[in-house]
Amino acid sequence: MKNNLFKVVSQGDVSYIPSTKQEGGQLAKSVIRLKELGSGKFGNEYACTLFGNLALCKFYENDLVAASLRFQVHEVNGILYQEIVANDIVKLVK
Repeated sequence: MKNNLFKVVSQGDVSYIPSTKQEGGQLAKSVIRLKELGSGKFGNEYACTLFGNLALCKFYENDLVAASLRFQVHEVNGILYQEIVANDIVKLVK
């Protein structure tokens, strides 16, 4: 788990994926691109997945946020994939 301050680079549109755990059988999903605050021009950036109510929140370019990121790896057909999920994200007031 990584907790840090980030600047929003961009956020994609909300899509819905099938879910047996959600009412209505669908779960909101969005991808947000975050850059570590103070990391300079070539600093660390993360493409993170937002799920549920977080995916429905709209973040804009250059918004300052505090986020908790969870890193996980899963395997599909012998190929490893890295996934980053934003467990929590809060916009900081300017």
